[in-house]
Amino acid sequence: MDLRQMEYLVALADERHFTRAAELTGISQSGLSAAIRGLEEELGTGLFVRTTRRVEPTEAGFALLPYARSMLKEAADARDAVVKASRAVSGSLRIGSEQCLGLVDVAALLDRFHRRHPQVETHFTQCGSHDLLGMLRSSELDVAFVATDRHLSALPHTEIGREPLVVLPPPDHPLGTRASIPWEALDEEDFIDFGPAWGIRTLNEAAFASHGVHRRVRCSVNDVHTLLDLVNRGLGIAVVPKHVAAKPQAAGLRALPLADGGVPEWTVSVVSTTGGHAEAPAAHLLELLKDTPVCGSEPARLALDRA
Repeated sequence: MDLRQMEYLVALADERHFTRAAELTGISQSGLSAAIRGLEEELGTGLFVRTTRRVEPTEAGFALLPYARSMLKEAADARDAVVKASRAVSGSLRIGSEQCLGLVDVAALLDRFHRRHPQVETHFTQCGSHDLLGMLRSSELDVAFVATDRHLSALPHTEIGREPLVVLPPPDHPLGTRASIPWEALDEEDFIDFGPAWGIRTLNEAAFASHGVHRRVRCSVNDVHTLLDLVNRGLGIAVVPKHVAAKPQAAGLRALPLADGGVPEWTVSVVSTTGGHAEAPAAHLLELLKDTPVCGSEPARLALDRA
């Protein structure tokens, strides 16, 4: 068993889907299938049960999974130790991020960066995406993780990923009985949304306007957990990225897809004004994005092509 096999095993176990696991690991779907079959032949047992719609680990697959995760973590720790011993990076790094991006675990990234480059003094700021972009333009930040595709064209940036938005009606709301929500059903409803500086607020405003739907934002918040609390209390509906609906605080809410076409996508990007300099701390942070985890998952191993 080698590390690549363990990487494929973990990706498939997390995604439960060959196409998505192949995209995650940067291999063709046929290559991933062949690698998993080879591992199963090597071990003499099936690791996954395949159906037409889903892939599930077998008992043997679940037994192997923690060892696979441990091997991947030890390999990452070993690489970090070598880099720390051979490349002493110093200076300062100013990082900003929106809260709860879902597609990248910024806290895990900062932790790994600090362990690899302990001589770098890091400063972390958390606020809305549009405020973060302003801080980048005024040279107050070196790197920012933002959830918007507006006003990015003039800044060096890399898209990390996308996911659809879903509707979270309050418990017992009439919309909660539907299988999906047509845009017109949201007309004149009360909503909970984030403040104007957040990327999701401008995304929602543009989407509702494009569908000719009027909504009342009853409460504006600057915290994901507060938003979910207010929805649970019946103060309004929320339209949020899909990962927010998976939070424990949303356990009592039904996440419903938007019907018809034109469903907006939550887009997360990393923006850096100094990452192009090979020895800048920002460049070393961006290196780690290639195998940093998404929230609650294993490394995403992103293909970082400069926009």
